Amino acid sequence: MKKNTHEETVTKVLEALESIRPFLVSDGGDIELVNVEGDKVFVKLQGNCNGCPMSFSTMKLGVENTVKQFAPEIKEVLSVN
Repeated sequence: MKKNTHEETVTKVLEALESIRPFLVSDGGDIELVNVEGDKVFVKLQGNCNGCPMSFSTMKLGVENTVKQFAPEIKEVLSVN
């Protein structure tokens, strides 16, 4: 099995974030990719998503699961402020 390059992983992560962006925007929020380091992705929730009581669930159940579907080499998605 061929190992993905960093650029390929970043591209897959960006595709994953684009696929969930409409759901976040519909609630008045958004998401920005900050960095991909090894098997971790760092994102910033914006707008209504930043500080929302449901943001932890959004991150783990929505964002992290979607990113892992697009890029199985990713093990964790973390939110930065």
